[in-house]
Amino acid sequence: MREVIDRVIAAEAEARGIVDAARAEAERVLARAREEAREAGEKARQAARAEAEAAIDAAVAEARRTKEERLAREAADLHARVSLDEAEAAGLVEAIVRCVAGLR
Repeated sequence: MREVIDRVIAAEAEARGIVDAARAEAERVLARAREEAREAGEKARQAARAEAEAAIDAAVAEARRTKEERLAREAADLHARVSLDEAEAAGLVEAIVRCVAGLR
């Protein structure tokens, strides 16, 4: 009978060791999975950040192109509407210089 009890105790100890090893392995697997998930999340955030920066850069470039085109159109329109001959331009320059110099 003592031999049977010793075998049961030994089997329990072995089972406890197997369970402890399984728990430790489960903890290692879980820790590895958490780290991989963290890394995947970080990569996803970096990719999203890069994509957002590219979209912002494209929008800024498009806004600059639109602004330059609009300024060019406005300058051409203004140039077309305002036409000064040589005498008028000289008179305006003289009037501006007098005004700035305080010689009204």
